Amino acid sequence: MRGISTSRRAAAAAVVSTAALACTLNTNNIVAQAATPDNVSSRLQIHVPQSLFKPDGYDHREALFGVPPYGGSIAQNVYYADSDLCDPTVDTRKGYPIRAKDKDGKMEPWPSPYILMVDRGDCSFVQKVRNAQRSGAAGVIVADNTCLCSDTDCVSSNGEDVCETAEPIMADDGSGQDISIPSFLMFKKDADAVKAELRANHVVQVEMAWALPSPDDRVEYDLWTTPSDIVSKDFQTQFKDVAKALGDRAYFTPHMYIYDGIKSHCQGADGENTCFNLCTNNGRYCATDPDNDLDHGISGADVVKESLRRICIWKHYGESDGIGEKWWDYVAEFKNRCDSPDYFANEDCAKDAYKHAGIDADRINRCMNDSGGLEKDSPNTFLDLEMAAQTRRGVVVLPTAFVNTVALRGALTPEMVFSAICAGYLDGTEPAICKKCSKCPNEMQCVQSGGKCSGGPSGSGSGISPHTFFVTVLALCAAFGGVGFLHWRKTRDDMREQVRGILAEYMPLEDSGDGGGVMNGSPMDFARGGGSTGLIS
Repeated sequence: MRGISTSRRAAAAAVVSTAALACTLNTNNIVAQAATPDNVSSRLQIHVPQSLFKPDGYDHREALFGVPPYGGSIAQNVYYADSDLCDPTVDTRKGYPIRAKDKDGKMEPWPSPYILMVDRGDCSFVQKVRNAQRSGAAGVIVADNTCLCSDTDCVSSNGEDVCETAEPIMADDGSGQDISIPSFLMFKKDADAVKAELRANHVVQVEMAWALPSPDDRVEYDLWTTPSDIVSKDFQTQFKDVAKALGDRAYFTPHMYIYDGIKSHCQGADGENTCFNLCTNNGRYCATDPDNDLDHGISGADVVKESLRRICIWKHYGESDGIGEKWWDYVAEFKNRCDSPDYFANEDCAKDAYKHAGIDADRINRCMNDSGGLEKDSPNTFLDLEMAAQTRRGVVVLPTAFVNTVALRGALTPEMVFSAICAGYLDGTEPAICKKCSKCPNEMQCVQSGGKCSGGPSGSGSGISPHTFFVTVLALCAAFGGVGFLHWRKTRDDMREQVRGILAEYMPLEDSGDGGGVMNGSPMDFARGGGSTGLIS
């Protein structure tokens, strides 16, 4: 499979690009036809002024980067930067509405917290939002600068000859992992109305909200990825504890993204695999080459095979309960033992991962063969089901996690997915682990400790246990009591020494001789007696 000529490698590389592009275009078309892309349920509403309020909120598009507060909202005053915000040096003392001047005669900066409106154009969405984030914004609204061709009212009112035929997508440019604030794109006609209010120095208050569908007391969540995907590897090795803690209150389904080789023309008219080692089943099922080297390392066919293996592991060790402890174990073992160009496709390494994860290798091999295998020009049932599911869901970006059919935005971290899952329950039906840990500063540590939040308040799971509290109080009482006792003893001994010194100085220096004196011996004897002898008989 690896030994191919230079011309065939070039042809394969060209086909790969075509295949990836074709698949991307296909999924984009599916998303564009959906009522709400990726089932996003965010909401954009203007509360002040009342003249801009719309009962159903404003049409908008959500960024494919940043971290929205799922189940929450941001309602703040909006400030218009009067800039495209492409310059990293953001002038927070300009824009609208006009603010009062400080003692130096300069206009005061935007008062935090605030939502910043910026103009679209001249740089990527990620760059704009990053600069807004650095300036202190809690959220960003990007004002579109071109009408959609389908919005005839906008086109006619602006008198523009140029319009957009397709809706803009606030895509990640590949560097958006550091973005932690949410952002929306507002279409031109609506954005112009908001900017007009702000330029007139009127207050505009906007609410950005995110609500996950909450159908019942169980949440369903999916992960779309590939075995070679770098971004999701840490998540897949860290989320097992959360899946176990949620138990039967959440149902997980892992999905492997497979490229349709037939639609991407990787199978020729004569049934030949024209994409070579990027595909299996004579070009039916394909994956991109992770290391972009068709002669060495991991091939696309290797990725497809490992994808099928993980699908079968889930079928036998996770589908019944939706938790899949052994599936998580296998993924972690594979990452630690086999995730390298030398061992990725090594069967012995896979068997070793099976062994340490407690998985029956023969059972999985039979599953892979019974589903249709990977060698012949024949369909594979499980891979066909995966391709059909990714088409229905409209998966565009990898990796992508869904909670109750809603695509999650931002970096794929255990904390983010856990928070989104907890926000997806019907009010009052959240499992105990959500009540204890969802507001904990260190959510993963809380989950791993069985719901003990050690970093701060966390609802019913916060604070110190009664046993620890009383033991601590008793220890403190004992400590203070001991210190007090030692202080009392020292004070008493000091007092006695002082009395002894006074007595030794003022008592007669000689006896009376007839026993009628104060003492028969030396006056120091009285002092040494500790004051037990009376001074008056």
